[in-house]
Amino acid sequence: MGLAVLPFLFWGLESYQSNEGEDFIAMAAGEKIQRQEFDQAMRNQQESMRATMGENFNDTMLDRPEVRTAVLEGLIQQRLLKHEASSAGLAVLDPQLVEMIQNISAFQEDGKFSKQRYEELLRGQGMTPRTFEARVRQELMRQQLIAPYGENGFVSDTVAEKLLRLSEEQREISLVQILPAEFLGRVKPDDAAIKAYYDSHQAEFQLPEQVQVEYVVLSLEKLAEQSPVSTEEAMKYFDEHRSEFGQTEERRASHILLSAPASASDAERQSARAKAEQLLIQARKAPQNFAELAKQNSQDPGSAANGGDLGYFGRNMMVKAFEDVVFQMKPDDISNIVETDFGFHIIKLTAIKGAKAVDFNEVKGQVEQQIKNEKAGKLFGEVADGFSNLVYEQSDSLQPAVEKFNLPVQRSDWIGRDSGQPPYLTNARLLQAIFAEDALKNKRNTEAVEVAPNTLVAARVLDHRPARMPSIAELKDKISAVVAQQEARALATKEGKEKLAQLHAGKRTDITWSAAQRVSRKDPQGLDNDTLRAAFKTDTAALPSYTGVENPKGGFTLIRVSRVVQPEVPDVATRRAFAKQLQQLLTQEELTSYLAGVRTRYDVSVRSVN
Repeated sequence: MGLAVLPFLFWGLESYQSNEGEDFIAMAAGEKIQRQEFDQAMRNQQESMRATMGENFNDTMLDRPEVRTAVLEGLIQQRLLKHEASSAGLAVLDPQLVEMIQNISAFQEDGKFSKQRYEELLRGQGMTPRTFEARVRQELMRQQLIAPYGENGFVSDTVAEKLLRLSEEQREISLVQILPAEFLGRVKPDDAAIKAYYDSHQAEFQLPEQVQVEYVVLSLEKLAEQSPVSTEEAMKYFDEHRSEFGQTEERRASHILLSAPASASDAERQSARAKAEQLLIQARKAPQNFAELAKQNSQDPGSAANGGDLGYFGRNMMVKAFEDVVFQMKPDDISNIVETDFGFHIIKLTAIKGAKAVDFNEVKGQVEQQIKNEKAGKLFGEVADGFSNLVYEQSDSLQPAVEKFNLPVQRSDWIGRDSGQPPYLTNARLLQAIFAEDALKNKRNTEAVEVAPNTLVAARVLDHRPARMPSIAELKDKISAVVAQQEARALATKEGKEKLAQLHAGKRTDITWSAAQRVSRKDPQGLDNDTLRAAFKTDTAALPSYTGVENPKGGFTLIRVSRVVQPEVPDVATRRAFAKQLQQLLTQEELTSYLAGVRTRYDVSVRSVN
C-alpha cells in the first residue's frame, strides 16, 4: 500500500456512512455513495493525475464523462468487494495489520515506525487510530479477495511462441480507397426520401428544453482579490515566513531500480537485492558508465531510458528513505543499496542546486497573494452564509447580492437540463435548481449551490424555451445532406464489392494501387483495425491475393497482399518477455471478469455523476 493508499484510507467508506442525507449519487449493495464522498474521490483523482502528468495535466480533464464515471465505478467496486470479503469470511490477523501499518513510509522517521508521527498524522485528519486500523484491515481483506485473480495466470510456452510469431508476421499490402465523396455528385435525395428520414428520426432532431440564465459566483479566489494587504503587513509576513519563499536546495540524481514491491515474495526480494549488489560493484568500478547501466538494468519505466536521470527535486518529493540518502551525498557519490517500498535502488548524485535567499521585492506579489488567501479562508464561511441567505431572502433578483459582495453578473448561452456550460453550469445540483418549477415559472433565484470546493453559484432564469420538434421545412437541407451521404456510401460500397469480385475472377488490371507497405499485427502502420484484420485474414496460398472491407470513412477499401514475410525465430529472452506480457493480460482479464460477476450479484443504481 504505502502513501498512495492514504487518501482512500483517510476518506474511506465509513467516512460518509453517518451522512444519511439524500444528496447521494449511487446505491451499491444497499449502501449510499454520498456526493461528498464522490467529490473527495474526484479531488484524489485530480492530485493523482497532476502528479502523473505534470505540466501536461489540465483541470478540464476531470470534466470528461469517462473520468467521472471511472471514479464512481471505483467507489461502487469498493462497496461490493467489502461485502464479498465479508461473505467469504476473510480475516486479517493483528500481526499482519501491525506490520502493514508500520511499513507505511508516511508513518516512519529515519526508516522506522514512529508512533508519535502516526498519531499526529491521523489527528490532523480528524481520525482515531481505531478507525484508521479498521480501514486498513478492510483494505487488506479486499486485497486478499482479488489477489488470487492477479497471481494465477498461466500461458504455455507453445501458445506464447505461436502468438509471438503471429504478432511479428509481416504482410506487404497495397490499398485502394473508394470514398463516398466520389459519388456525392451523382445523388440528389427526393422529397419522399427526406420525409422518410424525418419521420424515422424524430428523436434525433428533437430540441430539448433550454434556458438562458444570469448568475453570480462567490469563490474563495474572488474574496481573496478583494482583501487589501498593506506593505507593512506583507513585510511582517515575509519576515515570519522567510523560509517559505525563494529557492530551496534541490538535488539531481540518477538511480538504478531493481523492482521488489511489498507484494513480492521473500525469494523475489532476495533475488532483486543480489542483482542490485552485483550492479553496485559494476557502478563503482566504472562510475562513468552509470547511465548505460541504468538503461540496461533499471526497472523504473519513467527514468531508465534517460539513464536513470530523475532531474532536480527538493525535499518531500521522494520517499523518505530515498530522500534521506540523497541529501547526505556529495556530487558523483554512488550510494549503498537503498531499500524502499518500490524495491532496491543504487543512487548517483549528479548535481546540487543550493538554496537561494530572496529579497522581499522579488516575491512581494507572492507574499501579498498568500496573505489574501489566508484572510479569505478565515472569512469565507461567514461570507458564504450571508450570500446564501441574501439570494434566498431576496429571491426576485440577484442585484442585492451583486452590490453587497461586489460580484460581476455573468450570462449563459442556451443550456439544457443535461447540457450545461463550463465551468459552473455543468453541476447537476445547480442545473436541477435552475430547471425547478419555481425558478422557471416565477423567475426566482436558485439557492446558492456549491459547485466546487469554496465556490458558490446562484442563478436566475432570464428566458425559457420549451422542448419542441422542428418542422421538416427547417430541417430539409440538413436531412438532404445526411441522406445524400448515406446514398453515396452505399454506391461506394457497391462499386468496391464489384471491383473485388472482378479481381477474384482475374478480370481487373486497371486499378491504381497505393505504394506497397509492410504491416504486422504488432506494427499496423496506421491502418484501422478492420483493414488490418482483413489483410491478415485473407488466404495467401496464391499471391497476390485480394480482399476488401467497408472502411471507417464510409466507403470501401480494396486490399492486395503481394508478399508474406515470416519472422525470425525469437530468442529465449524475447519469448519469455512476451509470455510474461500475455500472462499479465490474462490475469487482468480474469480479474475484470470476476469484478463484472460481482457487479451482477448486487443491486447497483446510479443517479448522476455530473
